[in-house]
Amino acid sequence: MAKNKSVKRHSHPGRGGRGATHPKGRQLDPKAHDQILDLLGDNLRSRDLLIEFLHLIQDKYGCLSTKHLVALAEEMKIALTEVYEVATFYAHFDVVNDQTKKPPPITIRVCDSVTCEMFGAEELISALSKKVPPEVRILRAPCMGACDKAPAVAVGHTQVAPATASVVLEAAGEKKLSRDLPDYIKFNEYRKEGGYELFRECINGIHTPENLIEVLNESGLRGLGGAGFPAGRKWEFVRAEDGPRLMAVNADEGEPGTFKDRWFLERDPHRFLEGMLIGAWAIEAQEIYIYLRDEYPEIRKILLREISKLESSDLLEPGCIHLRRGAGAYICGEESAMLESIEGKRGLPRHKPPFPAQVGLFGRPTLIHNVETLYWIRDLVQKGSSWFTQKGRNGSKGQRTFSVSGRVKNPGVKIADAGITVRDLIDEFCGGMQDGHNFKGYLPGGASGGILPASMDREPLDFGTLEQYGCLIGSAAVIILSEEDDTGDVALNLLKFFEDESCGQCTPCRNGCEKAVQLLENKTWDKPLLKELSTVMQDASICGLGQAATNGLNSVFKYFPEDIK
Repeated sequence: MAKNKSVKRHSHPGRGGRGATHPKGRQLDPKAHDQILDLLGDNLRSRDLLIEFLHLIQDKYGCLSTKHLVALAEEMKIALTEVYEVATFYAHFDVVNDQTKKPPPITIRVCDSVTCEMFGAEELISALSKKVPPEVRILRAPCMGACDKAPAVAVGHTQVAPATASVVLEAAGEKKLSRDLPDYIKFNEYRKEGGYELFRECINGIHTPENLIEVLNESGLRGLGGAGFPAGRKWEFVRAEDGPRLMAVNADEGEPGTFKDRWFLERDPHRFLEGMLIGAWAIEAQEIYIYLRDEYPEIRKILLREISKLESSDLLEPGCIHLRRGAGAYICGEESAMLESIEGKRGLPRHKPPFPAQVGLFGRPTLIHNVETLYWIRDLVQKGSSWFTQKGRNGSKGQRTFSVSGRVKNPGVKIADAGITVRDLIDEFCGGMQDGHNFKGYLPGGASGGILPASMDREPLDFGTLEQYGCLIGSAAVIILSEEDDTGDVALNLLKFFEDESCGQCTPCRNGCEKAVQLLENKTWDKPLLKELSTVMQDASICGLGQAATNGLNSVFKYFPEDIK
């Protein structure tokens, strides 16, 4: 029987057979290997540096090609599957295969999170889509930490905020893909103001770790990244474990509406660094890892510059501090997912116990802190715990840093008493509501914190005060809504965000977020099914992402029945 020669066998890069000049499987491209050698230079081929090396390739070539991934796997002596699974996990890497076109040289990312959507992100996307040239692509992106200047756009790594189509296209046309560093307190200036004297006193034996832990416990300082665990107890738990110990700093503030860590680092980075060094000294950490979100390239330059100055002084031995770069994954704000990412892996949350204080980074006991918590260490110790505890309102003690955005006249970072109400925050710190806008409700803790109505504007904003209402303060990202805003649309926006950012490890979160979005996009909501779905996600998800993803939706059901579709 004659063969039909028009139907051929599947052809693929690893195929052998007739005409093959090499064994089956992907082969190393010598030119690509030389390019990888040039990029990696004298860096150790350590497994935990995989993401850093992927960034080098992406920055140099604008994408991660198959030949470069093969060469990187060969050079690092790890499986190509490991390289590929990590590269495809993070949103800021463009992985292209033999059949995929390389992305355009310029990427415009438009934030479509809650605040930016309120201030015209969709209209901006539409306007840009009609005008961009072929060498430019437009992508939707999650919160960039510029909510006080919404809408925000990134042209390459250069943020434009508030953005208009003309300004963005002008920046893309000029190919201005980086911006000047902000004016900040530099090393010598910080030293002149008494900076690092407390750290020097610590290493010279004037203070003991027990003394500092006592101050932290008396002050009530908590982790200010969202969870609110008492800082002093963290130090005690880690110190109780056998060494060697490590420290990790979570500077990956990806919660929509949050930009306070950025505010601190762009102004006074050494106050944060001194607090970090004191914490590391207290637990006898051998090394410190700072995990910084990729959306903050200017801060990365600041920290690299100032850490170098620290290492050149008599305060710090070189090589103790490692600055690691995130790659666009919200889930890596979860502490154990961050540890996985620092180790060069996918940012999948770990099951607990054991907790990071017991088995953390590289299997060692690890102290994890947020930027803001460390920022206050120097003031707390030098001024005493009473300096902190005498602040506060409505039964709360201390102060909080609020990232305020939305329908207020003066959005931005506001350092206010813990326990302040949203009404006082708006009136005393934000100049009131924008003209023509009536206060309708607010998100007290970013995307995860739920939504409260204006009628509850006298509730204290602090840890433990909002949970009874199905809400939480978290990172203190306060987004103000007016009568112009539909909370049903806000809830859908939040769940689309969680759908995109779910790591996919657990079914309740992965499938739950997707199903919730589908149900909310219907003309009429299936309220019983949505409530049942929410319960499953809250009860069965591995980490806080899935557990808190439907807080906003549940708030709409409870407080905004007029916005239910």
